[in-house]
Amino acid sequence: MSNLAKVVEELFNKSIKECSDEEVYVGLLKLTKDSIQNKGYNEGKKQIYYISAEFLIGKLLSNNLINLGIYDEISKELADNGKDITKIEEVELEPSLGNGGLGRLAACFIDSIATLGMAGAGITLNYHLGLFKQVFENKLQKETPNNWITENCWSTRQSNSYEVPFKNFTLKSTLYDIDVSGYDNKAIKLHLFDIDTVDENLVYDGIKFDQHDIAKNLTLFIYPDDSTREGQLLRIYQQYFMVSNGAQLIIEEAKARGCDDLRKLNEYAVIQINDTHPSMVIPELIRIMTSQGISMDEAIDTVSKTCAYTNHTILAEALEKWPMDYLEEVVPHLIPIIRELDNRVRAKFSDPSVAIIDESNRVHMAHMDIHYSFSVNGVAYLHTEILKNSELKNFYDIYPEKFNNKTNGITFRRWLMHCNHPLTNLIEELIGPGFKKDANELEKLLQFKDDDAVLDKLLAIKKDAKVVLKDFVKANVNQDIDENSIFDIQVKRLHEYKRQQLNVLYIINKYLEIKEGKTPKTPITFVFGAKAAPAYIIAKDIIHAILCLQELINNDPEVSKYIKVVMVENYNVTAAEKLFPACDISEQISLASKEASGTGNMKFMLNGAVTLGTDDGANVEIHQLVGDENIYIFGADSDSVIEHYAKGDYCALEILKNNPEISKLVEFLISPQMVAVGNYDNLQRLYHEIVTKDWFMTLLDVEDYIKVKDQAIADYADRKTWAKKMLVNIAKAGFFSSDRTIEQYNQDVWKLN
Repeated sequence: MSNLAKVVEELFNKSIKECSDEEVYVGLLKLTKDSIQNKGYNEGKKQIYYISAEFLIGKLLSNNLINLGIYDEISKELADNGKDITKIEEVELEPSLGNGGLGRLAACFIDSIATLGMAGAGITLNYHLGLFKQVFENKLQKETPNNWITENCWSTRQSNSYEVPFKNFTLKSTLYDIDVSGYDNKAIKLHLFDIDTVDENLVYDGIKFDQHDIAKNLTLFIYPDDSTREGQLLRIYQQYFMVSNGAQLIIEEAKARGCDDLRKLNEYAVIQINDTHPSMVIPELIRIMTSQGISMDEAIDTVSKTCAYTNHTILAEALEKWPMDYLEEVVPHLIPIIRELDNRVRAKFSDPSVAIIDESNRVHMAHMDIHYSFSVNGVAYLHTEILKNSELKNFYDIYPEKFNNKTNGITFRRWLMHCNHPLTNLIEELIGPGFKKDANELEKLLQFKDDDAVLDKLLAIKKDAKVVLKDFVKANVNQDIDENSIFDIQVKRLHEYKRQQLNVLYIINKYLEIKEGKTPKTPITFVFGAKAAPAYIIAKDIIHAILCLQELINNDPEVSKYIKVVMVENYNVTAAEKLFPACDISEQISLASKEASGTGNMKFMLNGAVTLGTDDGANVEIHQLVGDENIYIFGADSDSVIEHYAKGDYCALEILKNNPEISKLVEFLISPQMVAVGNYDNLQRLYHEIVTKDWFMTLLDVEDYIKVKDQAIADYADRKTWAKKMLVNIAKAGFFSSDRTIEQYNQDVWKLN
């Protein structure tokens, strides 16, 4: 009797064949958890603690089976018993612990930390209802709770508990752990802190809830609406709860590993602060150390040698600045320490722009991170250069030795081996299995770029993946799409700088061309997936415009023969695993200088999509790797954009006045056709935003975007040449392995034993 058969026999007194898919899933959950624990955990004197507000880990069953090396064996055993592993995967609820690229990156990183045998852990909160579950009603985004925690899920309650002090009360935490298995290696833990008093019944009317009762709401949602004072205070409560628990756990574990003097903490732990959400770990560690008799000088010195900071953005709204009176209301015990840190900065530097507390009495979390960490890194070459030369130049001038680049990466186990078995099998057949542990081996594929048989197989695999996505789209949003059309896909967080609105204008242009009799040679399916933050009104208006185009175009028999528009509901990792393998053209069209890195661009590339994008973020490095002929680059470069902002000379209205063709596309947003299927207020607000502000310069690039995208669509018709582009992209994707990124972090920053 196999191990799985024994487990289900013990649990349900049934054979595998007699069990329901739900029962088989529970059996596999137990088998997998036990297997990970039996394999053990990475150990070492010095450990990396990756603290992040989010870890978008996705479904874990198949990923764990792959990492344990038993996926094929289990899949065959299930098939022999009349069970389909893909159906059993559907039983699993996706952990709702993240939002977008930041959280997905963190998930890839802890996978790579485990795979590379490094000792460490992830630290975050156990969000009960996640970000939100997105549903579309009347072509508008509606937010609903995303319940994912059930009796049978991957998290396991632990005995650890810590007291976290706030101004008017103390909360006692509960720890839940999720084991993160390494590929062909041991595991590490993702620590999720929670409180037992959280009450999911507090939620009403979508995702509204009483924001005052912290003991009941603290871990309900990730990124609660911060458009109100109460919402901002709740974020501070969450962030402090996360870092205080994390700091106490780190110190406890360091002592258990032999750290008998906290002044040597940096010899036992390195803390990677992922964006500014965990920044309060710096004053919290100092508070704990000084409370245990260590001097302020020594505590600051030790913490500065223990913490490292990753900057993920140059967007001002993402670099948190908390009013001092808000911090006074939540964590008054940190205020003297933050003031001391600021005083020390002011004593050394006369430039007020590098102070931690500004003239408006706001605490700049990124400034604290930079001054009191030993490493500051950007997440793509261009991003880091912009930080050094522009956005953080005043800090770079002070601390050039701290700044370094760590271009982001993705775990190939999930984004190739798990979500694209046919492509994985073809690659293994061509170059052997070595690429699974060393992604650079994908370069060996280049020897097949003129092999017609291989190129034909690549095209066939892509076609099959498009059929899988076609079925998913039908089930998800009840839209029919054609697998023989070009799949042009833009999936990511909905934000004006990512410029889904630019894609909208292109679709409008195509619609109008078809109405005038100019039809594309190959049909095109435009696929979107994105959530907008609940309080981000214009982002929600862009979703509305996309959904209006979906209805207008897909129901027009004259136009729908040539183009279709689809917006996937509740875009998440599970949906992404269908979208990436099926994509032909990968939309990476952020305004140059605004996207720190992007990781979707890497996942698309790995699965044989060709990038259409600006020279922004990691697109720059993709461009360098694949060459001009295997990518489609358009638009103003980052230097030009930065200059426009510096001069304040960009004017959308001027462009519209001087270019009636562009004006026609923007005007269509409030045309009778759009208003007939949509809401005038939403469409008018979006129209007004583009005409009067267009802060992320959509209209600056629209002409070039249309021209270059049309070229990509025309080139697609030459299937053999397109297949070569696909192969080159796959072959050059090895650089973007998160294993490479993590090795560089360890070599340059963490220096684990």
